[in-house]
Amino acid sequence: MSEARSPTGPILYRGKAKTIYGTDRPDQVLIFFRDDITAGNGRKRAEIPGKGMLNSRISALLFAELERAGVATHFLEEREPGVMLARAVRIVPLEVVVRNRAAGSLSQRLGLPEGEPLSRPVVEHYYKRDDLGDPLINRDHIRVLGIASDDVVDRMEAVARRVNEILSARFARAGLVLVDFKLEFGLAGGELVVADELSPDTMRVWDAESGRRLDKDRFRRGWGGVLEGYEEIWRRLQES
Repeated sequence: MSEARSPTGPILYRGKAKTIYGTDRPDQVLIFFRDDITAGNGRKRAEIPGKGMLNSRISALLFAELERAGVATHFLEEREPGVMLARAVRIVPLEVVVRNRAAGSLSQRLGLPEGEPLSRPVVEHYYKRDDLGDPLINRDHIRVLGIASDDVVDRMEAVARRVNEILSARFARAGLVLVDFKLEFGLAGGELVVADELSPDTMRVWDAESGRRLDKDRFRRGWGGVLEGYEEIWRRLQES
């Protein structure tokens, strides 16, 4: 599986694994999912042929699931595998992470065993600043930095919890556990919408029976089999 053909048009932004292109409409953009994969805030890098297409397909499927459930997103359509048409948004520089089980940095910070179910979903906020390592912040930090109003943060949290309910149920039907995930939000004409992507790059997904990890942790921890894990997630979501 090779990388999708990149769109033509002006490049508006190039991130770690996606490139945003302008279109002939100022309110729409094309998102090109590249095969790049990074970890450690970009310190570890590689290319995995076919990864971009899988992330695009998984994201399109999950965004459509949210839209059907009444959650507003930036997603419009998947133009082709690897390329998504989306609403142009102004990204809120605040990442919202929802955790259902202890894993990753939560386990490290709180000394919880990896995989331990949490008594309730935990919502965290991270300042979207690559140069600072996207630090964990609280409500007071958000106010002091002027990142977003209390009302916007309240809405982001409420949407994140709703997204967790929807996606957790969808993954459960596929025999998968949604351990945690990251959301980004944007403003499109004043409307707050879920933006960025919903893929194994931005979430932890484990097999419900074996606990086998199928997400980006396979790259972070050097286990290999990254593409195979992503392919399994895609296959199971399609079939469920």
